[in-house]
Amino acid sequence: MTFKLSRRSFGLLTLGAAASAGLPRLGFAQSAHSAGFANPQLLAEPGDLIGAGAAMPEGIVLIDVRPRDEYDAGHIPGARHLDPNAVVARQSPVDGTLLGIGDIEALLGAMGIAADRRIVFYDDRGGFHAARMLWLMEYMGHRNVAVLNGGWSGWREAGGAAAKPAPAYETTVFQAALSPRRHATADDVLAHRSDPDAVLIDVRPPKMYEEGHIPWAVNIPWAKNLGEDGRFRPAADLLAHFKSHGVTPDRNVIMHCQSGLASSHSYVTLRLLGFPRVRVYHRSWAEWGSDPALPKATS
Repeated sequence: MTFKLSRRSFGLLTLGAAASAGLPRLGFAQSAHSAGFANPQLLAEPGDLIGAGAAMPEGIVLIDVRPRDEYDAGHIPGARHLDPNAVVARQSPVDGTLLGIGDIEALLGAMGIAADRRIVFYDDRGGFHAARMLWLMEYMGHRNVAVLNGGWSGWREAGGAAAKPAPAYETTVFQAALSPRRHATADDVLAHRSDPDAVLIDVRPPKMYEEGHIPWAVNIPWAKNLGEDGRFRPAADLLAHFKSHGVTPDRNVIMHCQSGLASSHSYVTLRLLGFPRVRVYHRSWAEWGSDPALPKATS
């Protein structure tokens, strides 16, 4: 399986929410590929978008989270651009730390994201950056959000057109209603250390895990969520894959990676499968590994 990971280093909107929960799903018909997922609305298919015609239906906001030069070279018609690391603080002692909530609200409002919109994120790295945005949107309280399956490559392979002009759009006022059940801290990880109902997943590659990990974490690399075509594997395959590691829908799941990015990909995967209790420890190993007071293991 080959991804483009080597090209670059790695109104209020409320749960107001009850309003958001009651909004119509402004998406497309469920495709054969998304069949079997408990939450197929979290996955948009290129063919469905193409089938909608040249213009996106009203209520759909497409956001391209690839690097700017790739966006400028060609993007899905109507897609807005968001730098893949725009939500990350430029200066922080912990790599990958998110911006403050107020700054993220301002950023999303500047993107024209509003409570009555369905937001679809895409990249060209197997959903690597798009998944972080889906997790972040759910953490911020916006439920009508999806990742484009296969991203930009999937779009082009499906016959989708490429555009170069950046679209004009209006800004909005974005107000978050944080959902703590989507977010975990180091204290949460420690608190569930001996909980037989809980499981901690380290989604990093095996070599990184072996060099240092949280002692009770099970290693399930995020790339295993995808098939050779860069799309999410079928639901039955993914359920069997996680079950083989002791991860089942009845467990209380926390996941982490190196700096809070890859873990979001596995978050999206488990959300697709219908796991009800899934959280991301977004400060991840960058925080844990640098704190001498926290337990560590090698293997």
